[in-house]
Amino acid sequence: MRPTIRPADVESWGVPLKPAQELAAEIDQASRRYPGPLDPRTQERLWLRLRALLLTNPNARWQFAAHLALYHLAYEGRRQEDGPGPAWVPSKAELHSSNIGRMMAERRLTSFEDFRRWSVDRRDDYWSTMIRMLGIVFRTKPTRILAEPGDPRHPEWLVGAQLNIAESCFKAAPNKTAIIFALEGSNAIRKMTYGQLHRLSSRIANGLDALGLRRGERIALFLPMTPEAVATYIGIVLSGRCVVGIADAAAPPEFQKRVRIADAHAVFTVDSYLRDGKVHDIYSKVIEADGPQAVVISRTGEKTRTARNDIAWTDFLSDRDTYDAVRGRPSDHTNILFSSGTTKDPKAIPWTQTTPIKSAADAYLHQDVRPSDVLAWPTSFGWMMGPWLTYASLVNQATMALYVGATTTRAFGEFVARARVTMLGVVPKLVRSWKTDGAMEGLDWHRIRVFSSTAEPSTPEEMLYLMFLGGYRPIVEYCGGTEIGGGYITGTVVQPCAPSMFTTPAFGLDLEILDGGRPAARGEVFLVPPSIGLSAELLNYDNDEEYYDNVPRGLHGEVLRRHGDQIERLGGGYYRHLGRIDDMININGVKTSSEEIRSVLKNEFVYDSKPIAVDIDRSGQHRLVVYAVPRDPRLLGSDELRAQLLREFQRAIKENLNPLLAHVEDVVLVSELPQAGPGKTRTMKELRSDYAARTARA
Repeated sequence: MRPTIRPADVESWGVPLKPAQELAAEIDQASRRYPGPLDPRTQERLWLRLRALLLTNPNARWQFAAHLALYHLAYEGRRQEDGPGPAWVPSKAELHSSNIGRMMAERRLTSFEDFRRWSVDRRDDYWSTMIRMLGIVFRTKPTRILAEPGDPRHPEWLVGAQLNIAESCFKAAPNKTAIIFALEGSNAIRKMTYGQLHRLSSRIANGLDALGLRRGERIALFLPMTPEAVATYIGIVLSGRCVVGIADAAAPPEFQKRVRIADAHAVFTVDSYLRDGKVHDIYSKVIEADGPQAVVISRTGEKTRTARNDIAWTDFLSDRDTYDAVRGRPSDHTNILFSSGTTKDPKAIPWTQTTPIKSAADAYLHQDVRPSDVLAWPTSFGWMMGPWLTYASLVNQATMALYVGATTTRAFGEFVARARVTMLGVVPKLVRSWKTDGAMEGLDWHRIRVFSSTAEPSTPEEMLYLMFLGGYRPIVEYCGGTEIGGGYITGTVVQPCAPSMFTTPAFGLDLEILDGGRPAARGEVFLVPPSIGLSAELLNYDNDEEYYDNVPRGLHGEVLRRHGDQIERLGGGYYRHLGRIDDMININGVKTSSEEIRSVLKNEFVYDSKPIAVDIDRSGQHRLVVYAVPRDPRLLGSDELRAQLLREFQRAIKENLNPLLAHVEDVVLVSELPQAGPGKTRTMKELRSDYAARTARA
């Protein structure tokens, strides 16, 4: 029997007394419409009714505690085989109007699974269709989509074709807005049309020719995501050269290492930019690292003073604003991106002319991107989501919304509203900050129709909160990698959305879950190649050794590709991401993931946490250590808080997970979790080294 919601309960959620009494009565009335045990569909209907009550009640709309409580009320007693309770369910109109729905109708496929199976079983047909749907521009069309027979580890895509993938970014009308841009500290919104972007990209391509750089030369981008950065990215590709993406947050030694690995012969950078109220110098890091010749953009728009033989942006730009794109082969490199590289040199991963097709196709189908959309996803060209966002937006003739500054603040949320963003991408860490500070509550985000989340596993409560901010729109959980060019497991807008859950392998790419080499509902994920987007080479490592060596065969003898993630297949067609296989924890013979333990470590004093297993006494027996970020930084040195958290973490694990895991040896208080990349916490192996160094100093 469902619990009764009393006025006192509603009042405890932050609703004033009289409105609390009225809302409690409405909740009771809604619950009475569904007496007795509820089947899964009836639970969904109850939640949608309760959700509507909250969204239309001015006293409860922005009280997340009320939303969370009623979500749990609606799905009370839900059976495990039915899967998590969806917080959003597509309407028939939304199903039919979606890109997937229209493609299914075109192919006369009546079920989602039939559509997915077609994309996997007929991969050449699938990619041929997507190339047509996306309007990919060729100078010479391919004679075949996929060469047969072929090695799935080294497939030949678009046989005989010649193209420059940057040309596919300019199919929209020249007067259509390509980029909307804002800076921290300014209320001004700047717009750049497709025509203006094309002309600026052409001026950059001509400027590169004037510098005397050879075709195929590698050129680094070391700057935040601005319209000039996008134009530079495209201009480098237009000119037949290759972008080297380096995150602007990188320290000089990390910048130097990546320049060396990629053999970059020039770098585009910015003198400085404003974030969190602080001026961050970037060009000075290039000089400190003795980087290659730099083209330096000014933050203020005034001409930059340069050192060495470096060039100011205004002097570099050519007056010629047209350019005949350099055609190339599908396998030509267009971009070098790096893995995190915290324990060894980062993997240098080439994107070819075909990789952006994967990015744009994923966006078209999974994020349902249309020409009318405005896409915002805080990122940079040092992370794969920078080029992903560029191609996802421009190839699909949509608009990019870029913001340089602190994305944790309300100013960013106001930009999202003013830019009329319709697809907002996040990393879970960002949502965690919004939830802690309440910075985005009360904003008008009604134009958002899709959220998407990537980088690390999210938690259901955080993702329900994100949906709450937007008035309940679906979240497309999106997990993949730089070496994939997009996602391998994701969500869609045609399937019900349960917070933090995935719903399908990505189209055109299948996967298998193995435990000890055998098929399992929970275990390590392996991909079934080939797919456009999957890397076939690395600059500084052996691609086959990294992804294929010592990998078991698939269920039907297929070649499988290692990816390194753990996932679990749940009831109701859902999947849950359990983090990296490197983060597997084995305590007292009980195996679980760091993310699974992390999900139960909720505490009012803690902003975030990361559990690791440490062999403290070198006995071979691991013990649990938790890194924790206090909400109040003044408590970083508090032994009292450490002791309190140790007790409460043990209790939370015992009550919500497994008593055999509930032996927390230590709590380490840190100002933030060590990062391995945008939105990504370092792996357990790296944190073990950090912990060993800390204990050695103690």
